Amino acid sequence: MMRLWLWGSRGLWVALVVFVTIGLVLQIWQWPFQRRPPGLYIPQLWASTSGSPGSSLAPSCHPQQQLVFLKTHKSGSSSVLSLLHQYGDRHSLRFALPVRYQFGYPKSFQATSVKGYHPHGGGPQPAFHILCHHMRFNLPEVLRVMPPDSFFFSIVRDPAALAISAFSYYKSVSSAFRAAPSLAAFLASPRAFYRPGGRGDHYARNLLWFDFGLPFPREVRALKRHPKPLKRTQSSDRHIWPSNSVSQLSKLDPNSLLKPSHPTARAHSADHSMSLSPTSITDSVSSSLIQRALAWLDSTFDLILVAEYFDESLVLLADALCWGLDDVVGFVHNAQAPSMKNVKGHKEVNDHGGIKDKQLAARARAWNNLDWALYVHFNHSLWDRADRYGRVKLASAVAKLRARRSALASHCLLGGGAVDPGQIANLQLRPFQFGARGVLGYVLKKGLSPQDHEECERLATPELQYKDKLDAKQFPKTVQSPSHPPNATSPGPKGS
Repeated sequence: MMRLWLWGSRGLWVALVVFVTIGLVLQIWQWPFQRRPPGLYIPQLWASTSGSPGSSLAPSCHPQQQLVFLKTHKSGSSSVLSLLHQYGDRHSLRFALPVRYQFGYPKSFQATSVKGYHPHGGGPQPAFHILCHHMRFNLPEVLRVMPPDSFFFSIVRDPAALAISAFSYYKSVSSAFRAAPSLAAFLASPRAFYRPGGRGDHYARNLLWFDFGLPFPREVRALKRHPKPLKRTQSSDRHIWPSNSVSQLSKLDPNSLLKPSHPTARAHSADHSMSLSPTSITDSVSSSLIQRALAWLDSTFDLILVAEYFDESLVLLADALCWGLDDVVGFVHNAQAPSMKNVKGHKEVNDHGGIKDKQLAARARAWNNLDWALYVHFNHSLWDRADRYGRVKLASAVAKLRARRSALASHCLLGGGAVDPGQIANLQLRPFQFGARGVLGYVLKKGLSPQDHEECERLATPELQYKDKLDAKQFPKTVQSPSHPPNATSPGPKGS
């Protein structure tokens, strides 16, 4: 009898273990197909497998939350900024914010332009997590605000496409663009309209190069003719060209590009097989400067996104930051209306914003030769990273990202996409309007739950209004919430 009782007790335990095991297996098998209540929550099914090629999303990695994003103009950077705004807002991170909407652009960035930055007294210095608004890059000053191990990244765009957007957007503020009757006329004879140093004319040539804070060939030639000591700050003294024995390059001072030095180890290994036109580099000074600038940028920035491969760039960014795919799912921001029929002199532009005439595109790239060198180099580096990550895995992740974006747009937005600004009655969702074409925005659907409305509003809020929201959150006693978005005179020219 005792034996039967013992066997019965043992049998119950065996049966319990078997049932638990079966249930666990069924749960694991069924997990990807589980349904969740209607709403915005999308389960994070996407994650890189530990040990897979190019993967940094292993279980042991930690999300990177110290970020420096150089927001370049007219390169899709406003859409990246929106993702950073949302991520930082959700995780209560502290932004290094400008007092207004830009860090003194087009002047070089200064740490003192950051709101709440007090290097000399004034109480304890708060830590900043994200620096991401428009500036002309100035590394020594950036490092006064952000730790040197921050993740530095930016975005570039094909100069031919950038030229179209810049000509339309900055025509009223660039003397060169304003004098030209059309983009085709400008590119046919740019020197008839462009004068170095002209008001707003940094928008008219090599805008990416300018935003990266790089010296121009004419500055190098002038320095050779009239050498003088460079001004250096204490913070930049420790950022020097490393020797070949250093495995990981330090973050360097761009002023060193003006002084002769030996190429770095990375300069030898970098891909410099640029498809530049014969007329794009006209002298040894320009060619040498480009090679040295690319080596410096490679050593300073951890990743450069490419606007033409935006979704692929976002997947690789999430992988590098150890973020989930949902952290880089968002809507396009600061996009200009696609139609240019009402804009004089834009017959050469197609409905998708591209240049129809290949000769015109070649002229745009040749005129913006320094930007073209940047673009070709970082296009190569992006796809080198994609190869390490795995092309098949990348394509799968991109498909998931697009599906989630589409699902969010369908759930949140009236009409499922962007609309003309005239249709946006809610001024907190109406983008700042500048340039010859309207800037598109979003209208939220009615009847959303409070939680869904909050999430949808995050996705749809334009950059200026979101900056004001973050400002009020970080400085509640000194910032008053505006009753309407900034007017046309407050922020100055913006660029996506």
